[in-house]
Amino acid sequence: MHPGLIVAKLVTMVLGFLIAYQAYRGYRRSNSQSMLYLAVGFAIISFGAIVEGILFDVVGLTLHNAGTVATTIVAIGMLTILYALYGRDPQKLED
Repeated sequence: MHPGLIVAKLVTMVLGFLIAYQAYRGYRRSNSQSMLYLAVGFAIISFGAIVEGILFDVVGLTLHNAGTVATTIVAIGMLTILYALYGRDPQKLED
């Protein structure tokens, strides 16, 4: 894999996990389930940022199959974030 691509994917992963960590800290402060889903969603997307290269270079999947798996993982992360934004937060329902 090209070194520039590796660096770009690692930067993307680190930024995503940093956002996930900050969202988790927000969950711990506010006990809001939405913040927890936001943190999980960004963590999943961050993992999806590097999984394609791992599956292609290390595991030996075809680029098409590795891309399909990575895209599916990122889509799951986005759905999790979407649920965080539009889902029902039990804590807010009690208020």
